Amino acid sequence: MEDKYIASIDLGTSKFGLCVARVNGDDVQIVYYRETPSEGIRASLIHNPKKASEKLRDAIRQAEGELMIRILQVVVGMPRYEVEQVTASARIDRTNADDYISDEEVQSLKSIALETYPLPNPDRQIMYGAVAQSFSIDDEIQLVENEVVGTLSSSLEGNFKVFIGNRRATTALDKIFNSLEIAVAKKYFLPDVVAKTVLTDEEMNSGVALVDFGAGVTSLSVYHGGIMRYYASIPFGGKAITGDIRTECSISEDLAEKIKKRFGACLPGKLASLSEKVLQIRLTEPFKEVPVRYISEIIDCRCREIIEAILFYLQESGLQNAIRGGVVVTGGSAELANFITLFKEMSGYDVRKGYPRYMFSASVGSGVYSTAATSAIGMVLSAKDDHLPDCVNVPERPVEEEDTVEVEVTDETPGVNTISDEELEGGQTGNLLSPEEFGDAVEKKKEPKKKKVKVPKEKKPTFFSIAWKTVKGAALDIYDKANEE
Repeated sequence: MEDKYIASIDLGTSKFGLCVARVNGDDVQIVYYRETPSEGIRASLIHNPKKASEKLRDAIRQAEGELMIRILQVVVGMPRYEVEQVTASARIDRTNADDYISDEEVQSLKSIALETYPLPNPDRQIMYGAVAQSFSIDDEIQLVENEVVGTLSSSLEGNFKVFIGNRRATTALDKIFNSLEIAVAKKYFLPDVVAKTVLTDEEMNSGVALVDFGAGVTSLSVYHGGIMRYYASIPFGGKAITGDIRTECSISEDLAEKIKKRFGACLPGKLASLSEKVLQIRLTEPFKEVPVRYISEIIDCRCREIIEAILFYLQESGLQNAIRGGVVVTGGSAELANFITLFKEMSGYDVRKGYPRYMFSASVGSGVYSTAATSAIGMVLSAKDDHLPDCVNVPERPVEEEDTVEVEVTDETPGVNTISDEELEGGQTGNLLSPEEFGDAVEKKKEPKKKKVKVPKEKKPTFFSIAWKTVKGAALDIYDKANEE
């Protein structure tokens, strides 16, 4: 089985996460992951495609330069805000009741449900996707997908949770990648993708609430029986906390973000000695002094507001008593100090952070295993399961493998006298002209002599050379230098 590469891009409100993975069957190796500050995104919706594409172009070029590849297509996530969920159903009468129900029939039923559902406003709305809730056959009802495949029945009926989003948001997404001359291989509804990356099968079956605490949006996905039963989102996240600090302290947004990451924490009463520290901000004379405890009080207020909103939607789902697996919090803002403790105190549930599960290998640093990387990693893993085609072209480049060619030279040929036979035999051509450039010099020859000269042979780089270049480039340089010697 040949290797292929999958590239995913997480278009976040505060950062773009670009991930490239080498895939061989079930083996996934992350060879590149980097986050860059984003522009043009607000509450996960693209409000300025031009700014977003310019920033994204730089990130893609950097990845291509480090990996020595050309990204041809990517998988991306759809916005998590302004998503409406509705219930749809579909039914098919089977021509042969004695044949097993196949996975293809189940997927066909899902397509029928999506195609036949009447959008309230088709000019402004688009289907983001559907999640199967239950299936019915002749003799049984309330079957899940893996139970209905392989059964016998004259009919098949399914109930689906359909997610409807903003059409303009997906149009802007296409506009960005068209301008970059990169195809979109697939668009994923991120909540389901992230859940499969951070949640265990036991949690999804017993009941769990997944909270994705991003920069611009905080979303809630509730799972029970291995299926997503409910979804909701609010347009507040880590960026709102940064804005609160900026406003209250009268400082720049960039400085507020740095203070939040370095000193930010919930529960000011549990900061111990840290609450006694005072930050001196050199903006004016005298210095502006801001107590760390005051920063914590600002953050604590906004975090409580976000948690209260999530608990409201959890109550609205009707599944608040069915989440025996507790709450899992992921997303970049989940790393905020004491946020997990605050969530536990306010909700009464067991709460943990959601990191990418170890379903892949990586040699690109610890950032790929952070809560901020779950969306980009999740899309790679889903694209692998969906058997998407190769997203990357690895162009040919010279490496230190040599072929020997013979050229005719004479003593009158420029440069010949400066190069010894030993140097020619060793492949050091110096300023020796190519056969096409000999021109008149060759016509003046009296006694042609043939010299063997070694030249580089074109070959595609191996995965290992790419990995070396990705990590630092030093290993590849040492490798090339050793071969030259």
